[in-house]
Amino acid sequence: GMAAPAALQRSVVSPAGRHTASLIFLHGSGDTGQGARAWIKQILNQDMAFQHIKVIYPTAPARPYTPLKGAFSTVWFDRYKISNDCPEHIETIDSMCRQLTDLINDEIKNGIAKNRILIGGFSMGGGMAMHVAYRFHQDLAGVFALSSFLNKDSAVYKALKRNESVLPELFQCHGTADELVLYSWGEETNKMLKSLGVSTSLHTFPNLNHELNRTEIEKLKSWIEKKLPVEAAKAN
Repeated sequence: GMAAPAALQRSVVSPAGRHTASLIFLHGSGDTGQGARAWIKQILNQDMAFQHIKVIYPTAPARPYTPLKGAFSTVWFDRYKISNDCPEHIETIDSMCRQLTDLINDEIKNGIAKNRILIGGFSMGGGMAMHVAYRFHQDLAGVFALSSFLNKDSAVYKALKRNESVLPELFQCHGTADELVLYSWGEETNKMLKSLGVSTSLHTFPNLNHELNRTEIEKLKSWIEKKLPVEAAKAN
């Protein structure tokens, strides 16, 4: 059979103390794990770091990307176009869901419980995270999506229509001035997921374009700490 794809490259911010939870942050299209980490570090003037949470920034493998006329780019999946009104490129989405499952399983092998792992990201990274969690890993601690969207007929919606279990909470942020991923696409994604039983929040940032800002990252940090609280040390 085909060789398993190589493990995703990753940039890691280790916890200051005992590692009891993990956070996977997926970069936007054309970026890298290193790049996303540096961007957040620049905004906060320090790494987004925690006492007990390991922060993992993986890098998407380079692949031909249709919106760039087939040029190679570090993207989580291909798209027919940057629009919420076209079919999803499901083959590339599903193959990346498998690679990100390997990353989640690495954390579980390190002794981290599944409900102590969060996944999310910026732009395409947030879209990818929603596919991973809501289709394949509904027992994760939560999902965040910053300036992200799902296509109108997303496989995520189809999966949730058949679903009975309790779903991970979604934390969403979006700028009203976003010219690449329209605010209305993010809002529609939020409404659809809410109607399918996901507990969601949508934080709106007036005048923010397709970017991150400090208030947003601070809000995200507080939400992360709420979803992954410090665990009392267990007596052996």
